[in-house]
Amino acid sequence: MPHTAPSALSATTAPAQEGGDRSTLLAKIATLTAEISKEAAKRDLERELPFEAFRLFKEAGLGALRIPASLGGPGGSVADYIEMIMAIGAADSNVAHALRSHFNFTETLVLTPNTAIDRTQLGRVLSGKLFGGAHTEQGTKRPGEVTTRLTRSGDHYRLNGRKWYATGTAFSDFASFSARNDDGEFVSVLLPVDRPGISILDDWDGMGQRLTASGGVLLEDVEVLPHEISTRGLNTLVGRHTSTLRQLHLAASMAGAVRGTLAEGTDYVRRQARSAAHSAAETADADPFVQKILGEIAAGSFAVDTLIRESARALDRTAVAFGASDADKLDAALIESALTTARTQIVASQIALAAATSVFELGGGSATSRHLNLDRHWRNIRTVLNHNPLLHKARVVGDFYINGTTTHLEEGKVF
Repeated sequence: MPHTAPSALSATTAPAQEGGDRSTLLAKIATLTAEISKEAAKRDLERELPFEAFRLFKEAGLGALRIPASLGGPGGSVADYIEMIMAIGAADSNVAHALRSHFNFTETLVLTPNTAIDRTQLGRVLSGKLFGGAHTEQGTKRPGEVTTRLTRSGDHYRLNGRKWYATGTAFSDFASFSARNDDGEFVSVLLPVDRPGISILDDWDGMGQRLTASGGVLLEDVEVLPHEISTRGLNTLVGRHTSTLRQLHLAASMAGAVRGTLAEGTDYVRRQARSAAHSAAETADADPFVQKILGEIAAGSFAVDTLIRESARALDRTAVAFGASDADKLDAALIESALTTARTQIVASQIALAAATSVFELGGGSATSRHLNLDRHWRNIRTVLNHNPLLHKARVVGDFYINGTTTHLEEGKVF
């Protein structure tokens, strides 16, 4: 059924929130994640969208983390932001995932802040607004095809269509949508989500990431003003960087789910699990096989976190390269960060799925209790990994090593 989005606040530029310096913001993450983790398993069981978690996130001012000090923000690095997403993902990977469009948007602002439109959006981010969006459509022959239409209507335009994978838009103040204009050109529009004619549909039916509001958006004769239209593409230099960042964001939310598996598996052993009937140990916490399994899950979580941190550092180097005025070094950095993130995803995916499966070896039938809802971690990880074809990703990496091919590493889509 349609979801009525909360009213977007004033679109005028506002000052950054108090306490918005980097160290202060980072110190808020632990308190935020402690709140988000409460009843996370129950929310998933009952399919209760985490609006309160996003209210707390906005209240903390963490959406502006990547805005540099020179633009009035706290100056957090990509590594800071990805570390935050992993921490939030450990509390609830739905919340972490649903922030992806927002940080994709803010990264674009960080790298292209010099237009009047971007300065307006920058003020919105600094004042706590969140950004979502939906560009994919169902029923097309191939991903990326767009049938949504933007047509001129006097001095304004009208937007009509139905979008899919609107992850996080239900929790946002503004959202971007792709469309074709009267000339058949690909354009993007950025609108407040409470604009008449926008209906956010809570119809996502995936087995995992059930609380990301990743379903559809119905656009019915929505008024669009000329300044709300842009023509940025995926294959621009900034587009290549943000495409890689989006991939790493997904991997970071997956890493959070592995952390959640470790934390909840440990709690289960301490609080509820019993030793097997043929075990030499009196209790589960003394069972060497239980200890071994939990140790392997812990090692897997550490490995995934380490891989993702390395990818975040590569993206930080790319972000720095944008300001160096050296086209060759920037292109090399873009390829390296795309390659690093692809390699990370290939390996981390295997480790993450193994960890989320092994957690059930910690106990007997009680480990499968719906009340515990431990299976949500596997479901969430598997769903995140279905966003992009890992087989294709591995093939592209192999082609690069064998033949030096960079075609897909440069296109700003999968990688």
